[in-house]
Amino acid sequence: MAPEFTNSLLVSDGARCVIFDAWGRADAWEKLLARRGMRPVAIYATHGHADHISAAPDLAARYNIPWFLNQLDVPLVLWGNQILDFWGLPRIADDFVRPHDLRPGRVKILDDIDMEIIASPGHSLGGVMFYFPEYKILLTGDTIFRDGVGRTDLPGGDEKVLRQSIANLMARDLPDDTHLIHGHGDDSIMGAVKSVFC
Repeated sequence: MAPEFTNSLLVSDGARCVIFDAWGRADAWEKLLARRGMRPVAIYATHGHADHISAAPDLAARYNIPWFLNQLDVPLVLWGNQILDFWGLPRIADDFVRPHDLRPGRVKILDDIDMEIIASPGHSLGGVMFYFPEYKILLTGDTIFRDGVGRTDLPGGDEKVLRQSIANLMARDLPDDTHLIHGHGDDSIMGAVKSVFC
């Protein structure tokens, strides 16, 4: 696990926004949001590793908003403090704002934006992906990358389970021009990923 090229995402309908994988420092996020004239209404995490949630509990407290993480990954929140120490980032407090449980299904995150939560364990026990069918965008977290898969040597990792999650994704047969935003590195499209994994 390393923070290089961790991809966080803002989805907005104007002044309101939702943050996905709130990596980094809460102070930096606060400055960014103020500069863009945005106020977050929720935070969603693809999984509980520190390089995807380091700012989430603090931001949830500062803005009094919910953050969402599959409950199977909640034990990873404080486990990640040893990693944050290594990177020189603020620790997550023992009494951190607890996340709301994140379960598969379709939800409305903003007035005009629907999202499907897709279970994708394997990189972690509670890993998920976020799919925006109307926009043909998939946030894969660390389940799958442009030319590889997430690592399975961290707590909750399981290579067999990860491979099944990827097989389940391929079975959905999403449109080839679906835009994939991975947890790290460059984006890709579904057609290119299918050519690697199918």
